[in-house]
Amino acid sequence: MNCLQSWPEPIVRVQSLSESGIKSIPERYIKPPLHRPSLKSTDDDFRTNNDQPRMNIPVIDLQNMFGQDKALRDETLRSVSSACREWGFFQVVNHGVSHELMRSAREVWRQFFKLPVEVKQEYANSPTTYEGYGSRLGVEKGAKLDWSDYFFLHYMPHSLRNQSKWPALPPSCRDLVAEYGDQVVKLCGELMKMLSVNLGLGEDQLPDAFGGENIGACLRVNFYPKCPQPDLTLGLSPHSDPGGLTLLLPDENVAGLQVRRANNWITVKPIPNAFIVNIGDQIQSVEHRVIVNSEKERVSLALFYNPKSDLLIQPMKELVTKNRPALYPPMTYDEYRLFMRTKGPCGKTQVDSLKSNT
Repeated sequence: MNCLQSWPEPIVRVQSLSESGIKSIPERYIKPPLHRPSLKSTDDDFRTNNDQPRMNIPVIDLQNMFGQDKALRDETLRSVSSACREWGFFQVVNHGVSHELMRSAREVWRQFFKLPVEVKQEYANSPTTYEGYGSRLGVEKGAKLDWSDYFFLHYMPHSLRNQSKWPALPPSCRDLVAEYGDQVVKLCGELMKMLSVNLGLGEDQLPDAFGGENIGACLRVNFYPKCPQPDLTLGLSPHSDPGGLTLLLPDENVAGLQVRRANNWITVKPIPNAFIVNIGDQIQSVEHRVIVNSEKERVSLALFYNPKSDLLIQPMKELVTKNRPALYPPMTYDEYRLFMRTKGPCGKTQVDSLKSNT
């Protein structure tokens, strides 16, 4: 599609805007009144008078999944099933990924975004693949923009992995990305097996339907600069993730992710050394967004675990019945991702527009 070959307007780096000392944000970043965050209520979502959590997404200990006790494994599976059905989001601890690696990966990307803009600009991306240093999603001219920069890279399949497109600075970045990617992709594979069992399938059926060893995986590192008017904008507009699973390594120093639950936005309070997991559109996703902060910047790493790009996406035949037909027409993941990229983040409207009329 020609509309995905180049950005419709000159790219402005949000970090540069933030560091320029502006007191008010440009009109392009101001959201319509109904879409603006209520920052007072987001604090109340997980605080009480004694500063204890009031509401948060479920936290699941995966330790028992790696043991031999079937009863404890089944209990963990039930917890995951309940979290997926009721929230679409949960946090996992004792997940097998090195805590030191998690900290190092987050820190090396924080250092990358502190580099001079001309160094980062060498990796400037385009809408063709999104790979590289970016500052906007979607290609509609004149669209409202989000208060964030990012770096997007392909990780799986190996044929798409091109380390020359990964940052050469800081010097440890490429090695850390590779090590981190291996561990989180492995964890996603284990989580997919759990989802497969909870759907009443064999543990390998859902992973195999995604392409087995040829699954797709990509990493988006999000940088949310300080914002002088955080009540007028968003770091990332409401959206759902197009793939199968997202494994988010949040910034433990400042909350930002919000999950829609009924008509409310619940701010997720990160647990130390935990990943935030959410199911994507290919399973059935939940709308979420990101708020920004006037005092603190924020860095997060989102690993997207996706179907193989040229596979035809459709429901598992075991899950479709006359009374429970497929809701969406089949399409390849590449076709779906291209469709979603055109407009950028806009809630669930794009997903819903694809529903079959039958």
